[in-house]
Amino acid sequence: MPLDTTALRQTAIGATLRSCQLFSGLPSADVDAIASFALLRTVGKDAYLFREGSPSEGFYLVQQGAINVHRVSPAGKEQVIHVFRPGETFAEAALAGDRGYPADARAVESSTVVVLPKGPFLALLRNRPDLAIRMLGSMSTHLRVVVGLVDDLTLKDVETRFLNWLLKHRRPGSVAVELGRTKRVLAAELGTSSETLSRTFARLRDAGLVDIRGSTVRLKDSTGIETRFRRLLGEA
Repeated sequence: MPLDTTALRQTAIGATLRSCQLFSGLPSADVDAIASFALLRTVGKDAYLFREGSPSEGFYLVQQGAINVHRVSPAGKEQVIHVFRPGETFAEAALAGDRGYPADARAVESSTVVVLPKGPFLALLRNRPDLAIRMLGSMSTHLRVVVGLVDDLTLKDVETRFLNWLLKHRRPGSVAVELGRTKRVLAAELGTSSETLSRTFARLRDAGLVDIRGSTVRLKDSTGIETRFRRLLGEA
């Protein structure tokens, strides 16, 4: 008996939807309805999912891989807004208007995304106000990410921004922070170059504050890191 590829695809999409906070807890019938019109798309490493200003086809959920959403300044400088990973949605705001996507989206690694097409999803929202409220919550979360990014970029130098990043990503009771991205991507998030970030790593390592091996940063002196960060802010 031949495999029903449509049914397999919908099952895979349904499982991905249930893994996402936006859709978790929805009745099975609703998840199945969304899976019936959702699409799977593969994006090769460094390939673009969409460009700033391109017409919105809908929004996206990362199934595997990582998607770098960023803006490019008139001078050609790239500023990463956020790197979205499995279980995260993005570009929901593009559902609300016809101005196209407000940023670029590029795969950091070979990725697969679930595409939630605009037309059928908006039709579903009209009948499911509870899902519309969830969407507002998701967009609010993205707004907080952008506000946090603006706050971080006002910090005066790369070292201050990196120490701030470390302190934000440190887990209670742990002395290790996983970068979870390449040095190039982290540098772009911090608004600097890979070379400058490498020099910052070396300076902190020579000061006995961190030890960096591969994608793991070990905090050798958490108190010293906090003190150095406050001093850079002019608070100590």
